[in-house]
Amino acid sequence: MKSITRSVIVAAATFCVGMTAAQAETRVTYKSAKSTSSYYQMAVQIAEAMKTGSSGQIIVTVEESQGSVQNVMEAAVRTGNYVFTTPPVLVRLAQGGKAMFKDKANPKFDEIRALFPIPSLTMHFVMRADSGVSTFADLEGKTVLIGKGSFGAREGAKYLKLFGLEGKVTLADVELNNAVPALKNKQIDGFVTAGSYPAPNVIEAA
Repeated sequence: MKSITRSVIVAAATFCVGMTAAQAETRVTYKSAKSTSSYYQMAVQIAEAMKTGSSGQIIVTVEESQGSVQNVMEAAVRTGNYVFTTPPVLVRLAQGGKAMFKDKANPKFDEIRALFPIPSLTMHFVMRADSGVSTFADLEGKTVLIGKGSFGAREGAKYLKLFGLEGKVTLADVELNNAVPALKNKQIDGFVTAGSYPAPNVIEAA
């Protein structure tokens, strides 16, 4: 399958923890990303490494997420050891009560602390080989899936606007985790996803 991949470092996503518990716990909830994403796969590997490295004393439960905004929002209500992935900018927006966090300010957002950076994001534009698309201009009139509510979906929409394709591309009303089946069934011409290279769903599509 021929794919169009544009590599752009969008943000150094950060592994964050809401410091809601003073005491150490052996169980940790790790809110990651969609199950088809590279971040989810990485979370599973981190959970396995934590269990092995602690001789089973630290158990990390990985939860699927609809996106970084959801991850940050849940920091305000989660108890215990809650860790999650998000671009740093969303934490700043939450702490300032801006954009998607307007009227949702919460003092607990100020307690979020970064633990360590994880691999930078790559924007992947993946098209069917028979779609006839080899440049961004060729996307006009095509049906593309960018997902909903995630960082990748917002960046995908931003890219379409940047290349003069806003309103010229049909956006499929399908969740990103259905991208590969939709592509193979020819329901869409392509999909856009953000993740560490190489993204699992891109490998699956290929």
